[in-house]
Amino acid sequence: MNSMDQAKIDELVARVIAEYGKLNRPAQIVAPTSQSPAAPSVANVDTLAIDLADPTTAAMRARPGIAAPANAEALRALMDTTPARIGVGRAGTRYRNAAQLLFWADHAITQDALFREIDPVVLQQFNLFTVASRAQNRQEYLLRPDLGRLLSDDARKTLAEKCVKEPDVQIFVADGLATAALEHNLRDIFPILQQGLQQANLKMGTPFYVTNGRVGLLNDVNTIVHARVCVVLIGERPGLGRVDSMSAYLSYRPQADTTDADRDVVCNIYHGGTNPLEAGAYVVELIKKTLQYQASGIKLKLASAEKA
Repeated sequence: MNSMDQAKIDELVARVIAEYGKLNRPAQIVAPTSQSPAAPSVANVDTLAIDLADPTTAAMRARPGIAAPANAEALRALMDTTPARIGVGRAGTRYRNAAQLLFWADHAITQDALFREIDPVVLQQFNLFTVASRAQNRQEYLLRPDLGRLLSDDARKTLAEKCVKEPDVQIFVADGLATAALEHNLRDIFPILQQGLQQANLKMGTPFYVTNGRVGLLNDVNTIVHARVCVVLIGERPGLGRVDSMSAYLSYRPQADTTDADRDVVCNIYHGGTNPLEAGAYVVELIKKTLQYQASGIKLKLASAEKA
């Protein structure tokens, strides 16, 4: 490449960058003229408007994407019954721009939720100290679910030193797949759990927080604290645009061989789903029932059915 070619390339790059800078401001595209029939010219670049309405607002989410529905009232009523993506319309064989942009925006929210750390103010409010699972980082946590079910060596040592042993109920918090779920719900549900257990005269263990944790930590935690009932509050797998849903899993005297069949769960805890205040009261009642029958999961269902 000679110097003349390089100079032309540099000039072209500079012109393209300049045009992009102009397009950041509103502009107006005019129709082709007789002097340039093959391509439109750009006049008054400062008036071109290329911004679209924000597709993530409540009004835009509720707006049907079908231009002329056969029954507009029925379509709107159907859309009001579900958060599923219906009535989005199409442009030929693809989604319309607004629907596609909303999908990308909600997917970005989901990705952020997976890698976001919890606000330390939330942990300070409930005096939760932090330990970790054996997953050393978020990427390993996502690729190795088994490591998220076990405490690190340092965590086991910390729990052995700080936690009350043999409580009636041990409650701990884990980030799971969405720390935003804890930030949205912990302030409501945790005080209800504390008050409910106190009123039931049940001894509560020392609460704490686990990073990169999964539900199976119930087993490993209880090999240290030896609680009668062990409960974990954990962020659920986020859906598109939904990152604030939390679950409460509990098990009666969980050990290394305890499985999902031996656990109970209260899921979809969020404002708009299972209200966190109501969920807290229900979890307390479930704990009391678990202690009454000395069983959880399928065994609790069978025991309560036999008595009924």
